[in-house]
Order: sequence, then C-alpha cells, then structure tokens
Amino acid sequence: MKQQQQWTSLLGLANRARKVISGEELVVKEIRQQKAKLVLLSQDASANTMKKVTDKCKFYQVPFKLVEDRYLLGQAIGKEARVVVAINDAGFAAKLKTLLD
Repeated sequence: MKQQQQWTSLLGLANRARKVISGEELVVKEIRQQKAKLVLLSQDASANTMKKVTDKCKFYQVPFKLVEDRYLLGQAIGKEARVVVAINDAGFAAKLKTLLD
C-alpha cells in the first residue's frame, strides 16, 4: 500500500474514532488546551493560517506535519476540503507521524 493511502486511511480511522478535530479555530483551541497530539496542515493553506497554526504549534510544542493539499486532507476525513486538522489521540498521532516522515 502506498504511503499516501496508508496515512489517509489511518486518518479516516482516527476520524471515525472521534479523535480528529478540523477547522482552524477549533484546532487552535485544541493546541492551546494541549489536547492536540499532532496537527496536519495542508501546504496550500493561506500564509496567515500557516503562520498562525505553526506558531501555536511551536509555542505549545505540538508536532505538526505538512500534507499535499486541502482536498486530500478533507477527503481522508470524509469532508469537502480541510486546511488543518488536529489529532488528539497519542496512538494515532504517533503512527501518523511515522507514516508522514
């Protein structure tokens, strides 16, 4: 199975387990409350969103990974397009990190 399919299906699984939060405001809130274990950010996010999310991640020491585009990220969780999602489960976060490295 290709790397891309692996992480997207794992993200879908995490989503069905209700361990995924999507949407900029909600993700930033999760980071602030230190519930987010990993943040996935699409490379086609606006400069403003990119800076806001990466700065928050660095400040609260939450790891983040960049993924190809918003449509791939959205599709993985069964939504239209998503620019940023947070995974708030350590197990899913650890596995996703290894798949995205």
